[in-house]
Amino acid sequence: MGPLSEPDAEVYVASVCFKTGPPGAAGVEVERLVHDVLNPRVPVPVALVSEAMAAGGRLPGGGVISFEPGGQLEVSSACAADLPALVAATRADLAAVEGLLADAGLCFGAVALDPGRPPVRSLDHPRYAAMEHHFDRFGPAGRTMMCSTASLQISLDAGFDSPGTSGAAQRWKRLHNLLPVLVAMFANSPFLHGLPNGWNSNRQRIWLATDPTRTAAVPRTADPRLAWARYALDALVLCIPSVTASWTAPRGLTMRNWLRGEGPRAATLADLDYHLTTLFPPVRPRGFLEIRVIDAQAGSDWEPVTAMVTALMDDEHAADLAEEACAPVASLPDPIRTAARHALADPVLASAALGCAETALMALPRLGADAATRSRAEDFVDRYTARGRCPANERLDRWQRTGSYFGPSQYEEDRENAR
Repeated sequence: MGPLSEPDAEVYVASVCFKTGPPGAAGVEVERLVHDVLNPRVPVPVALVSEAMAAGGRLPGGGVISFEPGGQLEVSSACAADLPALVAATRADLAAVEGLLADAGLCFGAVALDPGRPPVRSLDHPRYAAMEHHFDRFGPAGRTMMCSTASLQISLDAGFDSPGTSGAAQRWKRLHNLLPVLVAMFANSPFLHGLPNGWNSNRQRIWLATDPTRTAAVPRTADPRLAWARYALDALVLCIPSVTASWTAPRGLTMRNWLRGEGPRAATLADLDYHLTTLFPPVRPRGFLEIRVIDAQAGSDWEPVTAMVTALMDDEHAADLAEEACAPVASLPDPIRTAARHALADPVLASAALGCAETALMALPRLGADAATRSRAEDFVDRYTARGRCPANERLDRWQRTGSYFGPSQYEEDRENAR
């Protein structure tokens, strides 16, 4: 494969970021921390979890299991034609995974940032070694992000290659307007180093402290394709895959400079494709729109969160109302940081979140959501959004009551006791 020029690289990145067509298909990646049931403070080796998963064979819903550097388990759904199909398949996959974990004496954690175990890399791969080396240049946040955080990533169609509310450019804009509200509504990581620190989403705080050339939002312009291409080329190179040498990239080398001949060798299209996999903005265009700002949720709360986010984007009427509800959020200083710190204690975010939640609930029947999904979404809104709360508040309540950040929430305990 021959050298790649800078102009060709920019054109290529812009051409592959949006695969256009009618919105509707969806996917989800449910990432969770894994704990030993009897001693949740001890590290759980990836080999132990992998062995437990191997006992179950293929997942019934068609999803795929993978592991993050610190041993976080991720269930990635197959692309589903619509929301009901996505939920049904992911329910089946997660039920199977949770059963296998239970058989091995393991369980999922309830928060999105490990509250008690240090960030220790469990996977030995040159990509992750190079990633550690790169992020260490920015401070300790990178290792914590790699090894101690978990998210719920929702993927939606980019939209049509045309103007209008279903067009890719408009959906990109609307989704970015919605991001602070999603951070606030679903914040679920209130502990750092074992204690509350005033932030509701410490996971998002950690991401904000990690290499901004690859984790900051893509600049807002009239042409999101070009903006993404320029963002990608201006990002630092995280690693350079090699069969014989270290994958560590030279300090300060951007993809653009590598294309201009400043790297250890000529950059190729394969190098550019790999570089794109190392970029982690709040929304990553991968042909579809990958939403990366949502904290991992406890229990089955991945389902109402996935359903409501999908409704706010894929139901056109709901998207219109959500855009209106979110408009005041733009006046906040650094909206995503404000959302991560204060969540729905901020009145502007609380009002926007309630408007979005009510809109999403009304839209779910139009997307074909079944009775169980609608009930779980209504329950989530009643527990949290309608009361100006987020999941982090429930985690904090338990910690204040018991001194523990492990185990089920009080809500889950109450439901179990009522059965």
